[in-house]
Amino acid sequence: MNNLSVCKLSKSCGPPVGGGKAWWIWALGVTFVVFLFSFQTGYSASNLRVQGDLGLSISQVSMVAAVYTWAFAVGQFFSGALLDRLGAGRVTPIAISLVTVGIFLFANAQSFEMLLLAQFVIACGACCGFVGAGFIGGQWFGLAKYSIMFGLVQVVASTASSFSQVFINLGLEQMHWRVFFNAWAMFGVLLTLLAFIFIRNRVPATGLGKEGFFAFLKSVVQNIVTVGKMPHIIIVSIMSATTFATWLSMGIIWARRLLESVHGFESGWANLGGSLIFLGMAAGSAVIPKISDMIQKRKPLMIIGAAIQLLCLVALLYVPAPQLSTALVICFLFGLGSSCSMLPFSSAADVVKPDQVGTSAAIVNGVSFILAGFMMSRPGVIIERGIASGVEMGLFDIARNAAMPLLLCAVVPVVLGFFMKESYPVAQLR
Repeated sequence: MNNLSVCKLSKSCGPPVGGGKAWWIWALGVTFVVFLFSFQTGYSASNLRVQGDLGLSISQVSMVAAVYTWAFAVGQFFSGALLDRLGAGRVTPIAISLVTVGIFLFANAQSFEMLLLAQFVIACGACCGFVGAGFIGGQWFGLAKYSIMFGLVQVVASTASSFSQVFINLGLEQMHWRVFFNAWAMFGVLLTLLAFIFIRNRVPATGLGKEGFFAFLKSVVQNIVTVGKMPHIIIVSIMSATTFATWLSMGIIWARRLLESVHGFESGWANLGGSLIFLGMAAGSAVIPKISDMIQKRKPLMIIGAAIQLLCLVALLYVPAPQLSTALVICFLFGLGSSCSMLPFSSAADVVKPDQVGTSAAIVNGVSFILAGFMMSRPGVIIERGIASGVEMGLFDIARNAAMPLLLCAVVPVVLGFFMKESYPVAQLR
């Protein structure tokens, strides 16, 4: 989410909002989000194959995913400002190009270092994907529909990610992972061409200004520091980061490992469980913001969602030999509770000035992805230590030890939520 000017979102500037052209441009932006999200979830379905072919350790597999997340997080702090200054017409096609090049590098990687480079390149483009689709929705559909269109991006992206994992797994069973991801990158080439041809700014972009890039960079950093010092921003950023990091690390890597290696389910069912975590996030993202507006509160929903996430994680770890149907339902509920991580964006926007909304969102999103990168890699390190000490990976004790960082992370938003002040604008006026 970025700081869009009134002109960029209003109906009074540029071509009319809405219509077939707007939907086509928005569809290309959302397709980019699905393209890159599906690749990352596809990595989670293929990481065992990649690990075996390249001789990687468990911690190296986790680090490959974590490097993407960290690079993505840093890029998040600047992507919104770049879109404000240059517009989606200039930023989005280049972003798609970077992701496509990165996937080609990934598909042809021959070493751990090349995998890290591929993930870094992908992240440089991906940081403009989700926020770019939101920018397009705000620019081409107007201020009144900005929140609706942005929420629709989240619903489409999470739903597509959940189902793409199943189809990607089927594809990987039919062909080598290198062949599969080279074909995936070819689709990226097509999407890049369509983006360069069709994606345009609805109103002219302002550019970086006469002062140049370094002055622009300085202004972004100063704004981040000003907003980042606000106590409420600190609290909601931590709540969002801990909830989101637990969800992403489980959805991308550890839910499948837990269901397959610890509970003994077949890989296909384990992948379905991971998909349901994304589907739960999509379902929650579609309804929780609306419920928040109906009851005019943020705080209780954030606490309840975090509590559901924590209880589901405890159930997956401490309920011995669960039924398959029970485990799958828990995975869906885990994702549903995790969708409360979207509310901190609204809560942060409630307490800042209109021209600081983009910065507040960048802080919340950036902190979330930085912590998520750590949480994806940390369990792998603990597992390797357990294996080195002679404990088999499939035993419950090592699974619980490895998941301890996730459990601690899931506890934080539940506790911290009680210290958070209600931020909904109506509540502030009472």
